[in-house]
Amino acid sequence: MSKSNKTKSSKAKNKKAKRRERGIFHKTMNLAYNREETLQEKFENDFSSKLYKLYKLNKLLKRNDNNLVFLCVGTDKMTGDCFGPIVGTKLIQYLKEYNITNIDVYGTLQNPINHENLDSKIGEILSRNSYIIVIDAALSKKENIGNIYVTMEKTILGNVLNKNKFKIGDISIKAVVGKDFKIPKYNFISLQNVSLNSVIELADIVTNGIFNTIKCM
Repeated sequence: MSKSNKTKSSKAKNKKAKRRERGIFHKTMNLAYNREETLQEKFENDFSSKLYKLYKLNKLLKRNDNNLVFLCVGTDKMTGDCFGPIVGTKLIQYLKEYNITNIDVYGTLQNPINHENLDSKIGEILSRNSYIIVIDAALSKKENIGNIYVTMEKTILGNVLNKNKFKIGDISIKAVVGKDFKIPKYNFISLQNVSLNSVIELADIVTNGIFNTIKCM
């Protein structure tokens, strides 16, 4: 093979290799984007479908469908357990910014709601006769960490740490922030050692999903 042909062949191989590298890079970026998009969309779809079912039930139950109550449970004293208050804080900011007045939020970083003060607030919350959506952090199996579950059932508060248990809510939104060791002492440590960044990421997904849903109501 002549020198010029070798040079052309080498340049062609280099161009091919660069195209392959660019293709791998874009494919990787697209996969990462799709994973994030899927988690956000999955939550929005789950939440909107459950909310729609509640409104259909309103034809049978005498409930105040003009108002929703978001009960964001947790405390800012433990990283893992601040998921609920972070969502509550972000929701209030959204509601104020867009002047939405038919939604009440209980539980923020400034005024958290947890097992210590829930008794003093429960009467006020229930008296509204509104749909109650409970948002709380959860512990589960290791493989479930990072998942968000939306169910049409009551939330059992205080279950993880074996505190005074209380059932409340029409829709339950739970974000799995850490591993459930089935022992209150170890679960307490588990909640203390959760990454704040991971909690904020989950809170952003839930807050954005809720807001995107209620904008369409």
